[in-house]
Parts: sequence; structure tokens; C-alpha cells
Amino acid sequence: MPTTVPVPADAATPAWHDTTLSAGERVDALLAAMTIREKIAQLYGVWVGAASDGGGVAPYQHDMEEVVDLDELLPHGLGQLTRPFGSGPVDAAIGVVSLVRSQRRITAAGRFGIPALAHEECLAGFTAWGATAYPVPLAWGATFNPALVREMSGRIGASMRSVGVHQGLAPVLDVVRDARWGRVEETIGEDPTLVGTIATAYVRGLESAGIVATLKHFIGYSASKAGRNLAPVSIGAREFNDVLVPPFEMAIRDGGVRSVMHAYTDVDGVPTAADPTLLTELLRDRWGFTGTVVADYFGIAFLKALHGVAGTWGDAAAQALRAGVDVELPTVKTFAEPLLAEVAAGRLPLDYIDRAARRVLLQKLDLGLLESGWSPLPAGWTEADLADIDAVRGRVDLDQAADRLTARRVAEQSIVLLSTDGTLPLPAVRRIAVIGPNAHDALNLLGCYSFPGHVGTLHPETPIGIEICTVLEAVRAEYPLARVSYAAGVTVDGTDESGIAAACAAAADADLVIAVLGDRPGLFGRGTSGEGCDAESLDLPGRQWSLLDAVLAAGTPVVTVLVAGRPYFLHDAPERSAAVLQSFFPGEEGAGAIAGVVSGRVNPSGRLPVSIPNRAGGQPAGYLASPLGTLSEVSNLDPTARFAFGHGLGYTSFDWTDPAVGAAEFATDAATTVALTVTNAGDRRGADVVQLYLHDPVASVVRPVNRLVGYHRVDLEPGESVRITFTVHADLASFTGRDGDRIVEPGLLELRLGHSSSRIAYAQPTALTGQTRTVDQTRSLVAPVSVAPPVAPVSVAPSVAPVSVAPRP
Repeated sequence: MPTTVPVPADAATPAWHDTTLSAGERVDALLAAMTIREKIAQLYGVWVGAASDGGGVAPYQHDMEEVVDLDELLPHGLGQLTRPFGSGPVDAAIGVVSLVRSQRRITAAGRFGIPALAHEECLAGFTAWGATAYPVPLAWGATFNPALVREMSGRIGASMRSVGVHQGLAPVLDVVRDARWGRVEETIGEDPTLVGTIATAYVRGLESAGIVATLKHFIGYSASKAGRNLAPVSIGAREFNDVLVPPFEMAIRDGGVRSVMHAYTDVDGVPTAADPTLLTELLRDRWGFTGTVVADYFGIAFLKALHGVAGTWGDAAAQALRAGVDVELPTVKTFAEPLLAEVAAGRLPLDYIDRAARRVLLQKLDLGLLESGWSPLPAGWTEADLADIDAVRGRVDLDQAADRLTARRVAEQSIVLLSTDGTLPLPAVRRIAVIGPNAHDALNLLGCYSFPGHVGTLHPETPIGIEICTVLEAVRAEYPLARVSYAAGVTVDGTDESGIAAACAAAADADLVIAVLGDRPGLFGRGTSGEGCDAESLDLPGRQWSLLDAVLAAGTPVVTVLVAGRPYFLHDAPERSAAVLQSFFPGEEGAGAIAGVVSGRVNPSGRLPVSIPNRAGGQPAGYLASPLGTLSEVSNLDPTARFAFGHGLGYTSFDWTDPAVGAAEFATDAATTVALTVTNAGDRRGADVVQLYLHDPVASVVRPVNRLVGYHRVDLEPGESVRITFTVHADLASFTGRDGDRIVEPGLLELRLGHSSSRIAYAQPTALTGQTRTVDQTRSLVAPVSVAPPVAPVSVAPSVAPVSVAPRP
């Protein structure tokens, strides 16, 4: 803190409103004028309108909620407003009026007129009634298309900004370690490079719209034991640093993110919310992060209530503040009177209050919330609009045609064609039977954090707020001349098999069966996928396999469609089905995308962001396995994936030719290139995804057999060719060495160009020369790509024969 407060040029203007001063000077002047109570008030939010009891609240929520007297709180100020649009089915225009009135009440009550920062969830679109329900993050990963994800998040951010929201609690950067974990649908995949690049793109889009993106969950949440939500995490330093950390590092360094949310979990016995080695030393001291750290909901109170590392609410607050948490969410519990008591008793220096308050106020200044002329009215709104609520109802459209178009493109590009016997595509069919529990259920196309699934199910009396076509309806629209029958057969997770006979009869009377199976999204056990909906095994829930097995035996060609939040064991369905499609909760436009893939209107181009297991209980078995994690003679269990990370087919074929590596060897502080030519050898436009893997055959610590270091999605017309070149810096071969430093070692490497992690087309040998080198946070994190017209063939003999990808597996 400065010893003197700057004096503004105009003595009538408070220094914090003086735009001739730096941001730091303005905030320091404001802090110098504030009482400790006013500073602390900037460090918590309130959740007005949230339920504190009943079946819809989260576990422990009823214990964590405090009775909030706004008349008592607001004279001191308020840091955040929690989910003013996402806590109930509120018409967006009515929500704007309510938020404006709330902000005016807040600014009028405090001495300094500081508005609250309003935050919302935006994991699969703006979690508000009537807002576009986009595909879930696992579907983003399946697109392998950062540019499209950035476009999508830009639209999400624009919707949020249009109604006065400032901060979005997304994206999730947890790397999948066990697919039984219920929150797999919220992740982007099982590879840190894919997660980091897609998440960084999402951050850039959200931030470009003026919304503060919030990375979560920092760090380790997805590595919980046995895939149980909020279970302990016990992993080694190398797994933590080389798998879980890099996506956050990438988004913080390259994404311009302004907020981070701590994880609920404890890692090796230390809760993240009370860990300064993560929240201060790694995040701020090493990476230079200058934004705010916010608590996951009730996470600070959990230090006492769940982790047992704090004896009182005040102790929990002090530990979190010391570690580096700046804001308590969703509502005040520990950061008010308990925190004041810690300071008064001399157990917590005031410097920690000042540190957090300074960060919060700098962010509010950055958002324009400290300017003297700030108005809570969103762009395009006037005072007259606030006078008549009925007149503005329905005025705000959060599900515009352009939003739906973007949602459709993401859905179409995310669908993965796992297998096909050549039956698809089918532009015309006479009789179709659509069966399965997800065939005619609109909500089961959406993720757990979509508004209809997250909040809407608690208000069955209220319309869903958006138009969602079911797969059955989409098939009827796709095939207007066909006779389309329907039979659910079974429910998602029920035990009643009495409907299977009717489903088999429908199948026998059809020329094509589309079987739509998978998950029901939900919260805390109310679904089969979602937060707190962990799975005992990766077998399909309920009696769905019994249904599919019977329908496959009926003799009619079956297109098996999985609409789910995680990968599942498919038994022998790939061998017996005409085709198998994997769709990860594809959102409100997902049904049309699925029907379009079946007919051929959409050429499938998705790639698996997570492996499909070859057994129901073979997890965790992601592709980032070391040699001992693969099939061996010392165990009777085969962990090999049925469909590997990166796998996906389409309706055209691509030839990969003329591979070349830039140098047979290069130094540990230098870079080389690896390139190939991709040609669309089919008769229709299509997209291919070139994946670059690194194999390090000998290292001082055990390394994964294959590790993605770059990728590029390319769309080509029939006969069109491009030359794709990756620039590979030696930094990409770095790992955490035995002494804990990140190092690059000399030695042999293979740069592998693959169609998936298990289908390598070319393995290009090279070598690193020179001395072992220590690298830091400035290292290269991914292999940049350049695309150009093809050049004359390079005479380099590949160590693996070239592969032409045909539509069949």
C-alpha cells in the first residue's frame, strides 16, 4: 500500500474517480478511505432468491446458507450478486429490470456507490431461462475446432453482457482421469493439450465480449479416487504437473483470463482452498496471474464442515484468505463476522484483507464499475423501459437465430462416427423405427448445467423456454416421406424390461432402426450424468443393453446412437450395428445434427476427446498410459480402448502423403518441423483432423507411450490438397524430472502423425542434442500449425506405411 494518497487535479473529484491517475493509484486511494468492514464487503457475494431447503438444493447447502439481511449488509457495500438470472425461470427482460433496481439499491446504500459484480454459470451456454442451450464441453472437445469454440463463447458472452452480467463461471479445465466421474460431461477431454487449446479458445471468446471468464476447478478435482465427486485426490507430482496443470497454465498465459475458481478437493491431504503453494506461489508468483480467485460454492466453509482443517468459520476464512482466495461465493458465510473476529483477535493481519480487496476493486475498475458515470442500464435500455415491466416482457431474446446456428454447427462437428459397415449415409428410407429412452426426450440432449436441466426441472409448471426438437421429431423432419414409428423400450436407468418386446416388434417392421441410448443429465444422484452423478461402472445405465441386444437380434439394420455425458462400454454393438454414433449431450440443435449424420446431410467429422472402453470396469484407462499401463503378460486384464482417443470416421476418405521432418536432430533449446500433405480423395466435402503425437522411448522418468502435442482440423473439397506443417519446439518434450524441475533431455524422439492415438500413419524419428535443459512458464506449450498448398514430394522414407482413411473402420 502507498504511504500517501494521490491528490486529484480537481479537488472536488475523489481520487478513485480521477482518470488521470493509474488504476493502482485510484484503487489505493479508495482503499485508504474504506473501513475494514467496507473492504470485507467487497469480498463476498449474496444469493438472493436461492432456495435453502427442499429436494432441489445441493448437499450441505442448507447448512451453508446464512439468513441475509440486506438492509444490514448493503451500507457496507457488496462484492458480488450470485446468479440473478440463473436461479429461477425469469424472463430475461424482467431480469434486467430487477438487476438494475438491485444495483441502484446497492450503490445508493454504500458510501462509495460501488456496484456489485454479477456472475452467472455458462458451461453449456448462458444458464438462464430462454437462453441457447449449446453442446456440453465434452462435445466442444470432440470438434477439435478451437476457432468454432471461440465463436460460440463470444456469442454466449454477448448474451450475458446484454443483460448486465459481468462474470461467467466457465470453462472447466479438469482433465478426465476416470470416466466414472459424474462431471466428465463438463470437461473437454482426457488430454491436456486438447483441453488447454479448446479452453483457451473459449476464454478468448468470453473475454472478447467483456465477460470475466473463470477457470475451474484449480487444480486436481477430476483425479478423485474411484471417480467419486469431491473425493480425496492422491496423485504423484508428475501426474499433477504434467497432466492436470498445463491446461490452466495455457489459458492463463495465452487466454487473458481474469478469474480462477479453486477446486473443492484436497490433494494429498491439503485442501486447495487453503493451499498457498497453488493459489499464490504457482498461480501468481510463477505464472504472473493478476486477476481474482473466487471460491467454488461453499468451498471455504467446507474447510471446516468437510475437510476438518479449520475449527471455526473464522479459521476457515483466514486460511482461505492467506492461501489466496479473494472472494467467497455464492453467499456470505465466513467472510463477514467470522473474518472480522479473526482480524480483531490478531490472528489475521489486515494486509490480507487489503490484498484481496485491492484485486477485487482493480477488477471492478477494469469493468468500468468504479467510474463516476457508471449506469446499471445495459446498452439499448432507457429509463422509460424500467417503468412498465409488462411492456418489456419478452423484449430480450437470448436464443437468436445466429445463436442456434452456431449451436447447430458445434453439434454437427462434435458427432463422432465410431463405426460403420457402409450402410450410412441413407438419404432415403421407407420405414424407420426410432427406439430407446433418449429417442423422444428433449431434456436428455442437454447437459447438467443447461438451464432446463440445472434449474428448470425444479419448476415443472414453467415452459422450458427454448425450442428443442427430439431425435424422433428430427428423424421425421429429415425423412418426410418415411413411415417413422417409435418405442422407448426402457427408461434410462429403470429396471422394467416390459417395453422391449414392443421395441423389437417395431424394429422387425422397419427397414432401419435408430436406437438412441445414453444418459439422463442431473444433479447429485438425480441423473446418470452430471455433478454428483458418478457411475459404479461404465456399463450402460439401467436395462439399455438388454434393449439394444434384443433389437440387434431382430435382423433390421441398426444405427446405435449414444447421447451421453461420458463414454460407455458398448459390448459387441459395433460389430452388430450398421453404424455407431457417439454424441456428448449435443444441445438444443443436437437432434437435427444426429438425423443429418444418418441421412448424410451432415458429413461426420468429430473425434473422440475421451477413449471408449473395451470393458465396463476397465477405468481409469485413458490413453496417456505408460508402458506398464498398457496390455502386458503380467495381468489378465486388457486396458486397451475399444475406440481410442482421437478416433472418428466420415463419409469421405483422405490420403496422407509426403511426410517430412525438418531435421534429423535439433538442440534441446531449438525447434524442428514435421509436415505432410492431406488430400480429400473422396467425392464430397469433408473434414479431417491431423494429430501430432510425441513418443519418448527413453527418459529418466517413465513417460506416456503417446502424448498429443498438436493437431489441426482441415476442411477440404473433393480432390483438394493442403500441406500441413507443425513447428515442434524441444520444450514440448519437457516433463517433470526426478528433482521436481521441468526439464528437456537429449535423446531420441518420435514425432508421430496419427488419425488417432492408436492409428499412427507416420512415425518420424528425430533426436534432441546438447545438454539437459530446465524450462519454466515461458516454454512452448503446443505445436503451432501452418497450412499451405502442397509442394513437390519430399524423399523421406516413413518408418510406418502411409494409411488412407476409408469410411469403414
